[in-house]
Amino acid sequence: MTSHPQIPTPAHTQADSMLSRQFGRETVNYFSSSPLNRLSFLRGDHSFLSAAVRHPATRFVLLKDLAPLTKSPSELYYAHYNDIRKLVPETIYDKSEEDIIKEYDSRNTIPQLVFLGLDESRKQDGLAWKIYTGAPCFALDVTPKGSEEQQSNSKDVISALEAQGLSFLHARVVMTFSADEAAVYAQSRALVDWNNRNSFCGTCGHRTLSVNSGTKRACPPSDAARVAEGKPAERPACNTRTTLSNLSFPRTDPTIIVAVLSVDCKRILLGRSKRFPPNWYSTLAGFIEPAESVEDAVRREVWEEAGVTLSRVIIHSSQPWPYPANLMIGAIAQVSDPAHETINLSHDPELEDAKWFSIEEVEEALKVGTSALGDGPSAEYKEGGLRLPPPTAIANQLIQSAVSMDFLGDKTSKM
Repeated sequence: MTSHPQIPTPAHTQADSMLSRQFGRETVNYFSSSPLNRLSFLRGDHSFLSAAVRHPATRFVLLKDLAPLTKSPSELYYAHYNDIRKLVPETIYDKSEEDIIKEYDSRNTIPQLVFLGLDESRKQDGLAWKIYTGAPCFALDVTPKGSEEQQSNSKDVISALEAQGLSFLHARVVMTFSADEAAVYAQSRALVDWNNRNSFCGTCGHRTLSVNSGTKRACPPSDAARVAEGKPAERPACNTRTTLSNLSFPRTDPTIIVAVLSVDCKRILLGRSKRFPPNWYSTLAGFIEPAESVEDAVRREVWEEAGVTLSRVIIHSSQPWPYPANLMIGAIAQVSDPAHETINLSHDPELEDAKWFSIEEVEEALKVGTSALGDGPSAEYKEGGLRLPPPTAIANQLIQSAVSMDFLGDKTSKM
């Protein structure tokens, strides 16, 4: 059984404040709390981006078919510019975004490049730009695709890197990196995946162009490739280009996930799907629907999946989940009437089973029975006992908080 990567511990979680005394310390989940300063307001500044690409301290997170390039299953490989020179020209940001859109030619393709941010812990050898100093970090999709030249260059880059003993980590869910690297990987994967899924305009169906260093996509008004086909360079009219929302932006799908307490706070409701290993249970979860509050979504999902009616819902913490682009909004909720605790799985057949587990059972499982879906529990685990998700999953953090009641904070302290 592999050891669990550390959970993020940013400084603000230890700071004393009125709110922390009232509501408890903030829970920070795996995939969040990136060490990078995203500097989102510089994504359209091509002079900055051009300097960033060229800087010797700059690092690149490489993805092939969304699998990250790694030194080992627990360590990302950060490429240098020389590693990917054949794919990314130094001049990539030399033209303005306006000119790139104006001169758009869909026959010319380059790999998807995304500016992730600045690692300000590396000031000594970093890029100094105005009041910001650090090592720039980009994500790059090296999947062989696009023009024949691009595909050939991608294969050459991949072969050279794999010859160094590096490999792309293919897994349904990657949760083996350190907390900092997990956050960088999550941002990389989510944005590269979004760009891949939105290469065509949702309004007119024509190809889109990545802008704002990979965080927006535009539908260019013209395409030089049309001239070669004997057509006017101007594309047909498209509403995407004529309204204030003339760009496509990355999508995040909000979902709820909840640890449910019984009336007497002595039991926790957990469920399991058919794909879970034996005795492995987790908190209930589901998508938030349009025109639905987080709290209402929690109550609806728990009733639909388990037939249990909730009263009070408290939002606890959140976790970005880059598979492909979810934001898990974690909650703790309680039933107010014993009659509402009866489990009924006949509404939505999503769950194979749902049960109320005693706090004692859950506490034991937190000690010896946690694991990722594909891993086994600890050596101390007794066969037949409850198994739970690992600490890297927000489900585990919610269960821990519900068991310890630490989400209540110190109600006796003065505000």
